[in-house]
Amino acid sequence: MLNLKSSSSHLLLLFLFTLVTIASEAAAPIYSAHACTDDGPFYQPNTTYQTNLKLLLSSLVSNATLHQGFFLTNISLGNPDEVKGLFLCRGDVTPSVCHDCVAAAATNITDLCTNQTESVIWYDQCMLRYSNLSFLNNIVPGVNLNSEQNVSDSNNTGFINFLASTLNGLAQEAVNSLSGKKFATKEANFTSSMKVYTLAQCRPDLSTFDCNMCFTSAISNLGDGKRGARSLLPSCNVRYELYPFYNVSAVSSHPAPDLPPPPSSGKNSISIIVPIVVPIVVVIVLFIVGVCFLRKRASKKYNTFVQDSIVDDLTDVESLQFDLATIEAATNGFSDENKIGQGGFGVVYKGILPNRQEIAVKRLSVTSLQGAVEFRNEAALVAKLQHRNLVRLLGFCLEGREKILIYEYITNKSLDHFLFDPVKQRELDWSRRYNIIVGIARGILYLHEDSQLRIIHRDLKASNVLLDENMNPKISDFGMAKIFQADQTQVNTGRIVGTFGYMSPEYAMRGQFSVKSDVFSFGVLVLEIVSGKKNTDLYQSNQADDLLSYAWKNWTEQTPLQFLDPTLRGSYSRNEVNRCIHIGLLCVQENPSDRPSMATIALMLNSYSVTLSMPRQPASFLRGRNLNRLNQGLDSDQSTTCSIPWSVNEVSITDIYPR
Repeated sequence: MLNLKSSSSHLLLLFLFTLVTIASEAAAPIYSAHACTDDGPFYQPNTTYQTNLKLLLSSLVSNATLHQGFFLTNISLGNPDEVKGLFLCRGDVTPSVCHDCVAAAATNITDLCTNQTESVIWYDQCMLRYSNLSFLNNIVPGVNLNSEQNVSDSNNTGFINFLASTLNGLAQEAVNSLSGKKFATKEANFTSSMKVYTLAQCRPDLSTFDCNMCFTSAISNLGDGKRGARSLLPSCNVRYELYPFYNVSAVSSHPAPDLPPPPSSGKNSISIIVPIVVPIVVVIVLFIVGVCFLRKRASKKYNTFVQDSIVDDLTDVESLQFDLATIEAATNGFSDENKIGQGGFGVVYKGILPNRQEIAVKRLSVTSLQGAVEFRNEAALVAKLQHRNLVRLLGFCLEGREKILIYEYITNKSLDHFLFDPVKQRELDWSRRYNIIVGIARGILYLHEDSQLRIIHRDLKASNVLLDENMNPKISDFGMAKIFQADQTQVNTGRIVGTFGYMSPEYAMRGQFSVKSDVFSFGVLVLEIVSGKKNTDLYQSNQADDLLSYAWKNWTEQTPLQFLDPTLRGSYSRNEVNRCIHIGLLCVQENPSDRPSMATIALMLNSYSVTLSMPRQPASFLRGRNLNRLNQGLDSDQSTTCSIPWSVNEVSITDIYPR
């Protein structure tokens, strides 16, 4: 009898040891992807920043078994060398698995992203990132991973619709999760023989709105009709597979039944434990072995890709469609009393929905040069964007000949209403102007670097920057925006669109545009904000040919404060004014390669430790032009067709192709 007990005990120990071994192997961190700021900025070895980074990574690892799988902290042994970091473990993993994953991530991230000041690494079980800037800047891009295999052609369309519905519902479950983890999983049967396993997780410190926007972006980037895919963003991630890739038992909504209490008699303990525990252990072991087998069988090679174009239709934003009757009621039949602006592509009205929400309605004119292509471009593009410095698209209407976009209503209209008005410009003190400059930089940086889509705005100007109730800037009007492929640096076009005075010379003269085209426009806008003058104000003055030349004149004569708006002379930061003029001049240099990137500009605005290079004389191609001739018959901010590649009075330029 004693030998029987001993054999049973040994058998139990053997099963438990096997279980622990297999579970440990199954929980080993599995690398997924990483993203670095390949264009810099970089930190130097053996500096304070590197010391802070090492301390940060050590702190993240030491806290990996605490805080329910999420921890955000910062280390600063002296500004501007502060470094912020966080880890986010998958909601179904144990603290020990979380610790192992964070430890692996902390070790590998500095090897994969050498000397870079912002990086992120993803594993199946966790994500870790660090930055020398606010995480709101989101310089690092996201990553998409797709299976190479598609669902069968006969089921493809139905599967896409099924998947979209499932993931959207899952995202809401994650955002509203009772645990506060903003994590959710779901198993759904597409067919009787095909079950889809889905997972969505967002940073638990983000607001409901920010998580929803992040999930919307992640879901829209998943590959259509693939047998598995995941979208990894710096703040959230979404994944689906046709096999269980997460711990199904850990996220089950049905709690495991309680085991009966152990008997009081030591003599019968083994005889009771063995029949109960051994079958459970065997089932668990078989389950884990089965999962490993299924994973091996379903293993697939993932390809990292960056989406290089907008979808050609509006199926992904159909849920945002408004009825024309609703819009007409909201705007009182598009009455003149509700009219709040007019641009080259139509009229903008203020409206109020039945739920009392205020909206801005952009009604494209029937004869507008923005046809179906541009309309689809703006609607599909803006719906995918999520940033506090970009205007938010609420919906659209496409009925008959009507093409309408519905945006959030921005209380204070556009920047030009304040900046160029002798009375209202006094409401823009220096602190507000500097915050506006920083906010615009963040918005353009997001378009250039943080999205899966590299977006060139192509029409950045004061009238396309809206101000909310707190004077925070929001970039609007994406009808002229262009998408760059991941390996593209420059595009040539025969169709020049934009606003003269803000367009870079290589674009206006040769049709060449790149991210540096937006940088040029940003530089002009910065100089306008500092001076309080339009870029056309000085054409016929004796001081200079244009605003850029006037800024350069004051810079070279070492009188930069003479360039400052006189209404600000009583209160301003000398260092910030000088730095903004310096940055503005760097942005408007004639050679695109001499202009800084938006990532560098954001760093310049946030840190005085960055040394700015000396600017070259800005581009100026206005001398000798007969501007009066073009002023005749043109209204400000209206589209026009010209036989010459330039225009004035903030005119949006469009070349028309022959039929």
